[in-house]
Amino acid sequence: MSGAGRSHAADSVEDMGWYVVDNLPPKLLVPLVDMMTQGGGRSGSGVHKLAAVIDVRSREYFDDLSAVLSHLDDLGVKTRILFLDASNDVLIKRYESVRRPHPLQHGNRLIDGIKEERALLMNLKERADVVIDTSALSIHQLSTKLYEALLGSGPKTVSVHIFSFGFKYGVPLDADFVADVRFLPNPFWVPSLRELTGQDKPVSDYVLGSDGAEAFLEAYEHAILVALKGYAQEDKHFVTIAIGCTGGQHRSVAMSEELARRLRSHGLVVSVSARELQRRHGER
Repeated sequence: MSGAGRSHAADSVEDMGWYVVDNLPPKLLVPLVDMMTQGGGRSGSGVHKLAAVIDVRSREYFDDLSAVLSHLDDLGVKTRILFLDASNDVLIKRYESVRRPHPLQHGNRLIDGIKEERALLMNLKERADVVIDTSALSIHQLSTKLYEALLGSGPKTVSVHIFSFGFKYGVPLDADFVADVRFLPNPFWVPSLRELTGQDKPVSDYVLGSDGAEAFLEAYEHAILVALKGYAQEDKHFVTIAIGCTGGQHRSVAMSEELARRLRSHGLVVSVSARELQRRHGER
């Protein structure tokens, strides 16, 4: 329904990695799917998650939607319909707050346009796979509902990036969490480990076997999981964790990799990078 949160939903779905096309005439769905999956015009782009926002503005094409969806099924393309709804009273308040006419109002009362749209969309709502009533939802709650519908519930809807850094090169400003692991013994002072990095097994074994490393990782893992659960509920779906040591070569790198391994064991999507190692390779 127009006014039910379509634009914000499209933004949220795009943040989840979908290629979003707004106000697409249904007949164009088939060639668009073909272009993205077969490489036509995009040299084999391989886009496998396409979200088409189709609303009442495409009313002259709307009758084609059912046939198009059936054709996509015949082609073996998996489709799902997500339908956003809201009560008439809420839709009226939302339209009045933005002072815009309903697309089907045609100079009549606002409620007339809403009722016409509801009748037009009745069959689509009945065949929808997911229906979300946004009447009592904030935009953040709507995002959370969408993440739950498309990705599942809980902290698994949060993507985590962990990167190591060296305090001597500056504390990062873009991290949600910053951990200091300089309390661990520094492999730099072990001649056989000095030229290696935390990505090498001898250094990793040395760091992770140090007193305090296991206790720190267990406590930090638990704290992060608690935070991720809350973030998922509050519409924050991307979290950055920075782990630092003196030079960013040994301890922070090893601890970043191990924390990432532990978080992945909970089903989380976690990426890892090493700021100072990238900088060093760049200098070379």
